[in-house]
Amino acid sequence: MNTTANYHPPPSSQPPFSDSDLDSDSDSENFQVGSDLSNSIFKTYLEFSSSSSSSSSITAVDLSKIQSFLTSSSSGALSCLICLERIRPSDPTWSCSSLCFALFHLLCIQSWARQSSDLSAARAAARLPITAETAAKQATWNCPKCRSSYSKSEIPRCYLCFCGKLRDPPSDNPWILPHSCGEICNRPLRNNCGHFCLLLCHPGPCPSCPKSVKARCFCGSVEDFRRCGFKNFSCNKLCKKRLDCNKHNCSEICHPGTCPPCRARETYRCRCGKKEEEKDCCDRDYRCENECKKLLNCGKHVCERGCHGGDCGECPLQGNRTCPCGKRIYEGLPCDGVAPVCGATCNKLLNCGFHRCPERCHKGSCVETCRTMVKKACRCGGLKKEVPCYQDLSCERKCLRMRDCGRHACKRRCCDGDCPPCSEVCDKRLRCKNHKCPAPCHRGACAPCPIMVTISCACGETHFEVPCGTEMDHKPPKCRKLCKIAPLCRHASTSKPHRCHYGACPPCRAPCEEEYPCGHKCNLRCHGPRPPPNPEFTLKPKKKKSNHQTECTPGTPCPPCPELVWRPCVGEHFGAERMMVCSNTTRFSCDNLCGNLLPCGNHYCTKTCHPLETQPSSSGHQKRSESCEVCNLPCQKVRMPKCSHPCSLPCHPGECLPCKVLVKRSCHCGAMVHAFECIHYNNLSEKDQVAARSCGGPCHRKLPNCTHLCPEICHVDKCPAPDKCSKKVTVRCKCQTLKKEWICQDVQAAYRDTGNDPKDIPKNQFGLGLLPCNSDCKSKVQEVESALQLRKPKVLEKKEPENEKHGPKRRKRRDRIQEGKQVSRFQQEFVASVKCLLLFIIIGAALIAVTYYSYKGLLQLSDWMNEVELQRARRRRSRF
Repeated sequence: MNTTANYHPPPSSQPPFSDSDLDSDSDSENFQVGSDLSNSIFKTYLEFSSSSSSSSSITAVDLSKIQSFLTSSSSGALSCLICLERIRPSDPTWSCSSLCFALFHLLCIQSWARQSSDLSAARAAARLPITAETAAKQATWNCPKCRSSYSKSEIPRCYLCFCGKLRDPPSDNPWILPHSCGEICNRPLRNNCGHFCLLLCHPGPCPSCPKSVKARCFCGSVEDFRRCGFKNFSCNKLCKKRLDCNKHNCSEICHPGTCPPCRARETYRCRCGKKEEEKDCCDRDYRCENECKKLLNCGKHVCERGCHGGDCGECPLQGNRTCPCGKRIYEGLPCDGVAPVCGATCNKLLNCGFHRCPERCHKGSCVETCRTMVKKACRCGGLKKEVPCYQDLSCERKCLRMRDCGRHACKRRCCDGDCPPCSEVCDKRLRCKNHKCPAPCHRGACAPCPIMVTISCACGETHFEVPCGTEMDHKPPKCRKLCKIAPLCRHASTSKPHRCHYGACPPCRAPCEEEYPCGHKCNLRCHGPRPPPNPEFTLKPKKKKSNHQTECTPGTPCPPCPELVWRPCVGEHFGAERMMVCSNTTRFSCDNLCGNLLPCGNHYCTKTCHPLETQPSSSGHQKRSESCEVCNLPCQKVRMPKCSHPCSLPCHPGECLPCKVLVKRSCHCGAMVHAFECIHYNNLSEKDQVAARSCGGPCHRKLPNCTHLCPEICHVDKCPAPDKCSKKVTVRCKCQTLKKEWICQDVQAAYRDTGNDPKDIPKNQFGLGLLPCNSDCKSKVQEVESALQLRKPKVLEKKEPENEKHGPKRRKRRDRIQEGKQVSRFQQEFVASVKCLLLFIIIGAALIAVTYYSYKGLLQLSDWMNEVELQRARRRRSRF
């Protein structure tokens, strides 16, 4: 049997390794020495274990903790939890001997133990009624990792080996484990079996005792030879021990400790025998809820006790009896007689323990609440008041003392000075920089992080533990075995084997040659998936500067195809192709215009080259559905029959709709306006258009030589015979005194005879001045002029008033007075605003001063009360 096979170097006949696994460093020699040290340390123990009948699995499990310590020591992974520095072979150390067996620097643990013991002594002296010397003697300190308690006398004072026999062990011997004496450990083993450890001086716990002894199973029915460290065993048979009831046997499998209570179900009677119930055998002795009510010896009273066994006893009312207060004794009083009250004061001590009952001797209990008024002080001593004795007095003052942590105030109302420990969580960042302190808020440095991080190779055969926060300072262990993780890439069958390693497997160096959908192959190095590292052993390795950039990240798909191909533009113009990467699916546009016919069928797209979509039509041809611009131009087609109105629709394919626009046409004479549909009017012939436009009434046009209208029916051309107007016209002389009626054509002839053209005569003077004036016309003109003279009004001369010269001076004086009034109002408003501003400033300054001095007074009052409280505390301490 060989349990140290994990520490032997690999044989020479190993399969070939990859290039990355052939690198060697200076730690290989230390590893060989560590293997030899583990062989020598376990030699005596393994020889004794191989001679015994114990199994190899028990031995391997028993030595796993020590093997982990040895691996850490040989690889230089031991670190102090307090300072997080590496423990060197020449550094004085101390190891915990209770639970964790962690290794610390001697100076670090001494400083830690002194600070912890002083802090615990100060807390004990502040909370307990003991002196500082007694608290210092009883002070304890804890292991930084497992928190095991040690007394102050156990503070290490010298550097000892692991087993404690040699002081200042040597550190220059390469064949002896550092901090070890190299002798047999010889420490007492666990369970006080009487044997001693057979290993050489070693770190960690001692293994179980390997000696073979004769032992019995837990129930005692089977006897066998077993290792002393595992002599307690179960035979896996029924226990069959007699239970406490002495009636049934244990029905459990052979087990350690006492047997469980008997659970056999039967019917049992209660103690008084009145009730029967089905219960477990272990609960057979029970009491019912009924009273006893048996007749006592006196024959007058019944037993008032609950369910019980045995005799009820004598009547408690027989013999000498007293009054309710106990001051008067009555002899020979029968048990059924009532003891009379004595009439004196009760004077029994009340529940408060200070005052007595002031009532007369009475039956029943005294009052529960003592209402005697006493002068009490609150717990903090800041308030004194007379209150009833039963009532507790407490003030609303908050305690401002700092708690033990030195960071938070007590803030408890009416505190008696014994402030409780701080209940806040420390939550400071520990030195490992990964976790926060979970302990209650405390004074001084926080306890080191107790978490240990395991660093292991991929297979887990070689590993060691380091304190949390020191992972970056250690190298992962080297393993000589082959990596058992199967590659996940497509070259798994042809890849070279490599040694067990830390973290993920090295990348595959073969070319990828994965085929793209386009038909090309990937020419990069293999970038297939890599097996992930074991998450149980996770370590952040140091960052190394890489001189070259990796072609592709492992575990990612192949990059886009890098081959070059010719690609047309999005508009598929002839001669506009470009050379592009095969994976580049972006489409480009050339500088040419699109030139495709728009859906309207009349115009062409004026955009630059843009994408086109091709869709198969039902006829089998490719139907081009352009994403061209939308034609927003108006329809420019010529209507048939022709008209001047444009088409109301936007540009569209096919013929335009019939023109329904209403066309307004006046009649020939201009008397009325006709409305026709454009299509209807344009379809008529010229003759029909003339007939349609006629209004059918007399012509409303004016004749050219006179002021009369044409007497003909509405017609197209000029009015016929404009010189032969037969209308009557009133003709007058120049003074308009004489008048006659002529025919219009005669008036026109008269104007032509005088050399005037009738067209130039105004309408209101047509026919005026054609008759000559006579003597009657002159007399009538004189009468008209005299009447006009009488109608003219008389012009009166305006007299200036006498007081007009005084007007401007009064007006100036009045203006000056108004300006003065305006100025005085402005001054009054300005003065009033200044007064209000000064008043607000004075009030604000007064409020600020009152607030400042009141706050300062409160601070002084608080300081004075704190000083008085400190003086009282000093007086109390001086009394004790």
